Amino acid sequence: QVQLVESGGGLVQAGGSLRLSCAASGRTFSSYAMGWFRQAPGKEREFVTAISRTGGNLAHADSVKGRFTISRDNAKNTVYLQMNSLKPEDTAVYYCAADFAPYSSSSVSTHHPEYDYWGQGTQVTVSS
Repeated sequence: QVQLVESGGGLVQAGGSLRLSCAASGRTFSSYAMGWFRQAPGKEREFVTAISRTGGNLAHADSVKGRFTISRDNAKNTVYLQMNSLKPEDTAVYYCAADFAPYSSSSVSTHHPEYDYWGQGTQVTVSS
């Protein structure tokens, strides 16, 4: 069982930056690949970025490439999402998710059904 708690959301002007954090409970954080998803009002949840359990493999949605960076600190049981050059269309609730992948050091998934645990979400609002 893993519990995930996101923080760091807020209101920012277009072009600004935010850093989201996701703190995980439990002693097996390094067994999980981690991902960030987002959901805007009236839209489906969409993949943003993911990182393998060792941090050696990454995946990004085309819409955030070059602007968003995912990282993790397994010693702190935390995954981060650094968001730069934010745009109004980045406005959404951002969710952290964990995918149990103990046998693959490079596994990253872009599909939300493959994730086992989810945080409660944190709101990011980008004003124009």
